[in-house]
Amino acid sequence: MTPGAGETKRAAALPPGVSRGEDAADWPPDLRRCDVVVIGSGAGGMTAAAELAEAGFDVVVVEEGGYRETGDFTAEPSQMVSSLYRDGGATMALGNPPILYQEGRTVGGSTVINGGMSWRTPERVLEDWHRRSGVDRIRMRDMEPYFDRVERRIHVSHQDEESIGRDSELLRLGAERKGWDVIPNLRGQLHCPGSNNCAFGCPTGAKQSALVSYLPRALHFGARVISGLRVTRILRDGKRAVGIEGKVAGPRRARRAQKLEIRADLVILAAGATQSPALLTRSGFRAPSRQLGRNLSLHPNAKVVAVYDEDVRGWEGVHQAYQVREFEDEGLLFAAINLPPGVLAMSVPRYGAELGELLQDYARTLVAGVLVEDTSVGRLLTGPGGWPLATYQLGDRDAHQIVRGVRLLCDLLLESGARRILPPFEGVGEIRDRADLDALDPRRIPKSAMEVVTVHLMGTARMGKDRSEAVCDSFGWVYDSDRLMICDASLFPSPIGVNPAETVQALATRNAQHAIETWTER
Repeated sequence: MTPGAGETKRAAALPPGVSRGEDAADWPPDLRRCDVVVIGSGAGGMTAAAELAEAGFDVVVVEEGGYRETGDFTAEPSQMVSSLYRDGGATMALGNPPILYQEGRTVGGSTVINGGMSWRTPERVLEDWHRRSGVDRIRMRDMEPYFDRVERRIHVSHQDEESIGRDSELLRLGAERKGWDVIPNLRGQLHCPGSNNCAFGCPTGAKQSALVSYLPRALHFGARVISGLRVTRILRDGKRAVGIEGKVAGPRRARRAQKLEIRADLVILAAGATQSPALLTRSGFRAPSRQLGRNLSLHPNAKVVAVYDEDVRGWEGVHQAYQVREFEDEGLLFAAINLPPGVLAMSVPRYGAELGELLQDYARTLVAGVLVEDTSVGRLLTGPGGWPLATYQLGDRDAHQIVRGVRLLCDLLLESGARRILPPFEGVGEIRDRADLDALDPRRIPKSAMEVVTVHLMGTARMGKDRSEAVCDSFGWVYDSDRLMICDASLFPSPIGVNPAETVQALATRNAQHAIETWTER
């Protein structure tokens, strides 16, 4: 993105404690040496940084993306996607079908662009992690103090009724008419007014992303943040992590491509389930289990677009005010979302006059999605230059569940008054009545015809008691290394079936506490 007047204004208004990588020549000397360096500023990284800084440690957080504050976020998707998303939101896991995924690349990480949903890890998942993977102190009774601490910090609550949009109300109405279980969503927000701009940065600051919750706390306790610095490798002394090496990642990186080093006594890696394994590999760390980069889960999502006779005005309200949980035991969740016109136009298989007709009905459209708790697993490969390449083959069971979920969701939307629905399958016509639902047959829709996306990547450096099967121990310490910890969703031994942000934050709180308790032992 070409810097404009707004960019210049932002560059001059960095808050105390936040620096830019391209200004390394002006860094104070103490910025190149600290107790803890944290790689990544999202749900895991900024949470761990705040906890350690509050405990009195000298913490530096390094973020590849730039710093944006609340006043910089607008409803212009192209501008926000280019400045807040990695690779403009166009990253893809290769397979059949290819699956688009999105990651945040900004101070605050993916919490800046997620919907703010905040759910505790289901108890059945925590029990499974303990039983199957041997993760210590992970059961609900162990995790409750960490969930409580996170929820207080980000103000987890239900949406104020007056800010719930018609799209969410129609979803709830259809579920209730079907007799299905539908619940108000829990979100990390403080009296959200309902601008439904969650995926492009909250313009009011109501959504409690790491940018407005954990970042100010970390800075208050003395942590420093460096934006626009891409970490190229973790520095090592034998098996011990001793710091990081990076390069400027901003628009002027060609002029300032010198290597920059920050030395630290502890390195915390919180770059996400794609970037963390790649960075470990580039840095020469090898898991004894040979599982680094494997076990990729991603909660496949499929969306439908429904058109009503009434105005829906999806831009009014909030992202996912309700979730339909009737089929949670099958690993299926339904929710209403909102896509701006340009994004909607790019994501439906409609062209020319047909697309124009759909966009004329934009005010009457409702976009809803189905999330599948997957049983398939993919892999993170290290591509040219040491950067990650995700591969994922959708399994037969999960493909069946996607079609089944879409059929159930279409049935719900018909019940709430939709007059036509566009399913996410190439070659399948519109759904106008229940007779058309027969076209949504898993035996007749190939994987190659499916449009699948995700924002939840997990599991590529999974934790566990057995070093022959896991990459990290129960508290995120990387096996066969020293002073190196992971605090992101790559730790998950399995998918969790709900939005993962609070799980990441609770694990980061727990892992940071473990680092504090064992500091003198390492």
